[in-house]
Amino acid sequence: MSVDRATVHRIAHLARIAVTEEEAARLEKELSGILEWVAQLDEIDTSNVEPMTRVVAMTMKKRKDEVTDGNCADDILKNAPAVDDHYFVVPKIVE
Repeated sequence: MSVDRATVHRIAHLARIAVTEEEAARLEKELSGILEWVAQLDEIDTSNVEPMTRVVAMTMKKRKDEVTDGNCADDILKNAPAVDDHYFVVPKIVE
């Protein structure tokens, strides 16, 4: 696939990058080269390759999903200006 000058200017506009005509000519060749390299990847037969997220196969470490209060309520209440029966005391807003 070949990239023309108009496409280079459109990409630059979308990326909010100012590009001079000399830079546009250079970028036209670079982007075309990148797209040609990507097109080469389409020629490779990957039908027997399993999808993967990393080179080395590994399983995710998972923790048991348990609901807790964090076991730090006392530490949090130490920072409160006023506490009553293990709850924050706040000013009354609605009558």
